[in-house]
Amino acid sequence: MPKKKPLVVVTRRLPESVETRMRELFDARLNIDDRPLSQAQFVEAVKTADVLVPTVTDRIDADVLSQAGGNLKLVANFGNGVDNIDVATAHARGITVTNTPGVLTEDTADMTMALILAVPRRLVEGSTVLSEQQDWKGWSPTWMLGHRISGKRLGIIGMGRIGSAVARRARAFGLQVHYHNRRHVAADIEEALEATYWESLDQMLARMDIVSINCPHTPATYHLLSARRLKLLKPEAYVVNTARGEMIDENALARMIEAGELAGAGLDVFENEPAVNPRLVKLARAGKVVLLPHMSSATIEGRIEMGEKVIVNIKTFMDGHRPPDRVLPAQL
Repeated sequence: MPKKKPLVVVTRRLPESVETRMRELFDARLNIDDRPLSQAQFVEAVKTADVLVPTVTDRIDADVLSQAGGNLKLVANFGNGVDNIDVATAHARGITVTNTPGVLTEDTADMTMALILAVPRRLVEGSTVLSEQQDWKGWSPTWMLGHRISGKRLGIIGMGRIGSAVARRARAFGLQVHYHNRRHVAADIEEALEATYWESLDQMLARMDIVSINCPHTPATYHLLSARRLKLLKPEAYVVNTARGEMIDENALARMIEAGELAGAGLDVFENEPAVNPRLVKLARAGKVVLLPHMSSATIEGRIEMGEKVIVNIKTFMDGHRPPDRVLPAQL
């Protein structure tokens, strides 16, 4: 008798090639209309599924996990971070958690570099003049002046895969690379990037021209850039965030940019997504902030690779082996 395929519940639409492969390998319950699941649908999913495939916007907390049926043995997250999952509770209940690390590194670093360029050089502001048919008089030596980034100090918060990829790009643009991390990166990497390590985040922030957040979101990094820390930055400094919105006190950031105490910001993520702070939207319209709708990892290639990783994790687990991208509470 053929082995029964595991019931895999997928919470959002995934690339077509990924969904096709899932149908072939598993009893896949897909979300064809791509609407976020209601609380009732989530409860039904965890009660019946062998494997749950959530995305980064799905909150798999203790309340959801407490209602899981005996069949649920794997939560295979379609995402690099796992801050949307209560990993400790899952582990305590014997549920394995996996993620999709590595595949989004270059895409996210590209978009981080784009924001590092866009804000000081006023790219969106300039583009809007033409796209909204404003009255452009032609080239002028004193019009739409931004700031050169070559020679400026970039402070990277979190020198993991993405932070290191940002540093490589920054060096090519002539930025001086500084970083704060839980520990030094390998000496050969630090030397190749000519990167300066700061044990104290506060001391680094006070000396940077641009700050890029590239660390994971955990309870310890909530409002990492608090009102107090933002005040350490120079008035000419810019903040770029392609990690998680919860790591910046958005109201404090907006208040300081409005008051001229910070030069601006480039944000791809927000504290209360999909809602965006109206003060930030107003600043974007004034050309002080560049806002993107959480698209730093949004490439076709990246999404397909993420899906392939999810499939490998499920298949490996169902074959009785340790999945390659297992996440343990001790790692967080």
